[in-house]
Amino acid sequence: MHNHRLRDAIFKQGMTAYAIAEKLEVDPKTVERWITQGRNPYPRYRNAIAALLGESETYLWPEAASLHQKNQVAQSEVVHIYPRRGAVPADLWQRLLDKANHQIGVLVYAGLFLPEQNPQWVSTLISKASEGAQVQILLGNPEGRHVAERGADERIGSAMASKVYNVLAFYEELRGHENVDINYHDTTLYNSIYRFDDEMLVNTHLFGTPAAYAPVLHLRRLSGGDIFDNYVASFNQVLAKSDAIWPED
Repeated sequence: MHNHRLRDAIFKQGMTAYAIAEKLEVDPKTVERWITQGRNPYPRYRNAIAALLGESETYLWPEAASLHQKNQVAQSEVVHIYPRRGAVPADLWQRLLDKANHQIGVLVYAGLFLPEQNPQWVSTLISKASEGAQVQILLGNPEGRHVAERGADERIGSAMASKVYNVLAFYEELRGHENVDINYHDTTLYNSIYRFDDEMLVNTHLFGTPAAYAPVLHLRRLSGGDIFDNYVASFNQVLAKSDAIWPED
């Protein structure tokens, strides 16, 4: 049976079975069998191919790893767990942003603390976008149902909507920049997500508790893991339902 995921991933990278074989120093016919007959490569080859193609092993070969192996990899994707957002080292946010070169994503209701506490935040986003990184910032719609509900749950009323307007004043500098999307969403957020290429901070949400006092997971993508990719998928689903704040730009 064909491994369509592997074939498509190779095609998307502009590569061929021969190119993969050359990189791995194996016979091209072996790579062809991995594609056309659905044979699973040895673990060392799976890891190398996943790295070459920028995909996870579990996506390319969903049945290859045992449940025990998947659990081990999943645990390794968690770099650190902070008991609350305030426990995250202040310089970690900027360090992760500085290292990112391709994909920067922020999914929040407001996330006002980022530009408010870090004077370099917005200027660095502008620099990254100018260098070709895709910057996607998704803010809760201040007139939407879910921002109102979150404000009520935290017993701060319309202050939650005000935070969104306040953070927009900071992000005004990003308006009209190429490679920058700033959108409104009106969805329930179970987590706030901050993505920096293959690293991510996930601020969990607790009912009635401000996000600043909820735990944060520091994740790093591994080729055989799926925790990071699951959060990316969640981010992308919200992105697909969001609307540009400044559509005229």
